[in-house]
Amino acid sequence: MMSRTHNKMCWSRAFLTGWLLLLVQLLCTQAVPISIDKTKIKEAEKKPEEPPASVDTGLHYDRYLREVIDFLEKDQHFREKLHNTDMEDIKQGKLAKELDFVSHHVRTKLDELKRQEVNRLRTLIKAKQDIEGGNDIAVDHQALLKQFEYLNHMNPHTFEVDDLDRLIKSATKDLENYDKERHEEFKKYEMMKEHDRREHLKTLDEEERKKEEEHYEEMRKKHADHPKVNHPGSQNQLKEVWEEADGLDPEDFDPKTFFNLHDTNGDGFFDEQELEALFTKELEKIYDPTNEEDDMVEMEEERLRMREHVMNEVDSNKDRLVSLDEFLVATKKKEFLEPDSWETLEQNQAYTDEEMREFEEHLAQQEQDLNQKAFDLQKQRDELERQQEQLNAQKIELQQAVEHMERLKSQKVEPPPEVHGEGNSIPEIYPADNQVHPEQDAQPEGHQAAPQAAQDTPQEHHEQQNLDQAQQGLPQTHQDLPPGHQEVAQDQHNVP
Repeated sequence: MMSRTHNKMCWSRAFLTGWLLLLVQLLCTQAVPISIDKTKIKEAEKKPEEPPASVDTGLHYDRYLREVIDFLEKDQHFREKLHNTDMEDIKQGKLAKELDFVSHHVRTKLDELKRQEVNRLRTLIKAKQDIEGGNDIAVDHQALLKQFEYLNHMNPHTFEVDDLDRLIKSATKDLENYDKERHEEFKKYEMMKEHDRREHLKTLDEEERKKEEEHYEEMRKKHADHPKVNHPGSQNQLKEVWEEADGLDPEDFDPKTFFNLHDTNGDGFFDEQELEALFTKELEKIYDPTNEEDDMVEMEEERLRMREHVMNEVDSNKDRLVSLDEFLVATKKKEFLEPDSWETLEQNQAYTDEEMREFEEHLAQQEQDLNQKAFDLQKQRDELERQQEQLNAQKIELQQAVEHMERLKSQKVEPPPEVHGEGNSIPEIYPADNQVHPEQDAQPEGHQAAPQAAQDTPQEHHEQQNLDQAQQGLPQTHQDLPPGHQEVAQDQHNVP
């Protein structure tokens, strides 16, 4: 098997899935084929192999992290320094100082990776600003980049020792909090599920509520009715995998062979994903995606609980990996041979009654705040509608006023057109009714040719002048005539 020194070299995958502290992937032993009986197992011949595909850590800078590792492990000097570097020294950043001695080609590529990452972060910041509607606000990228602690934003152009140190420490801290955050999210999920159930019951009448409660209890009992779940990492649990998954005789169980069988990438360690795969058979006893009573979100939480338990029991150096040596030591403990019973999620409620009460109070407060905001928005909407109605009314009034002025302008009295008569003959307009009498206009030509001057008296001449004035828009009725002329006009009107 691999030596202690060789084990140190096989930690690139560990860096990604656990502490993310090891930066090199070296040659490792191959996994033994499952179909071969353990008595016939031989050490596989060592031959060069490609490093296994990196596992996504779930970090938002996972791609940048993996690309940095890929190029660092290509430098021979960096690989050699790893042999003499203790795990604690790596955590404290001593390995990062060796970055000054890597090849120019690797440093140049690391510089390029950092510039790409900084540009990616700036794009994300700008996109977030656009979504929030702040297109016209100047962005202080330097201030916003401070939140990304895994790189030195003050120097966006070159990858330095400080950048590698920041990357190691940030990834370590973020992964340590990752499981904790997953548990908190699951707790919220369970409390929200219970809250929704209670709210649904409030909408039912007494008979329907009783039926719903009975159905709920029936589903709970049905989910809890499953085969015994073995303690994760115990001899019974591993033997069951050995027999059902590997197809081997449980009487021939051998811990070392079991380790080699399930170290799927052959790096000499059980990482978190490889450990979780060992619990699939146990989880299938409890959860079936086709059953109404089984929640697959709960299944993943149960898987996480099992993996954390084994890590706490077996991972002695707390590097989030289980080496072969750690695994063999664990198989000799009493807990491995005679484990306690394993309590599943239905036996361990994810939240307390007090946490549920606080959660519902928080939801109620959120609902109250949302209702208040909705009320304020509705009030603003009503006010805007009222203002719009006022504007519409003012607009109508303005249109009416304009139409009225246009109407007055069109009704303003215009001077009559000039009348061109033959000789001194003009149509006679009677002052009393301001009308032209067409019968007079239609008199025979002989009557019109009578000498006007011989017929007119001075008084009649004066009246004729008044008639001329009426044609020009001056007062035309006898009421509008000056004093002294009204009686004359009236007498003239009464002449047969």
